[in-house]
Amino acid sequence: MSVISGQSAPDFSLPDESGHLHNLADYRGNFVILYFYPKDNTAGCSKEAQQFAEFHAAITACGGKIIGISRDSQSSHEKFKTKFSLPFTLLSDIDSTVCNLYEVIKEKNMYGKKTMGIERSTFIIDQEGIIRDIYRKVKVDRHAAQIVESLKKISSSQ
Repeated sequence: MSVISGQSAPDFSLPDESGHLHNLADYRGNFVILYFYPKDNTAGCSKEAQQFAEFHAAITACGGKIIGISRDSQSSHEKFKTKFSLPFTLLSDIDSTVCNLYEVIKEKNMYGKKTMGIERSTFIIDQEGIIRDIYRKVKVDRHAAQIVESLKKISSSQ
């Protein structure tokens, strides 16, 4: 079954950087900006996280909560979050369960070698748990600003 706009977001339970379990259902009543990224402390992922941090107040003002997910460990997330003073939650999906639910594991070509990895993707989930927008093959530049614009459109149409 494909993940598409207009359907219920697949629920999940994952630990954050300090081991606390987060369930998607716990965020009902808020918009959730669920973003999947390949790896902590890499150039693109660091830039993306910093941009989400920069737009955190604007996203929060729209009723949004930002959640980043990668396959990195909790300790890696803790260091990454501290290094960049990230004001949002990072969840650890070591076994790719949630990545597979959201269909973000794709074949990638790194230096001529094919590997399976996370395709940078963002899902905007509304207050009732419905996927409202999907961004795949995300380009980092201006993405967080694009999410704020999308949130404002969705909010004004409700």
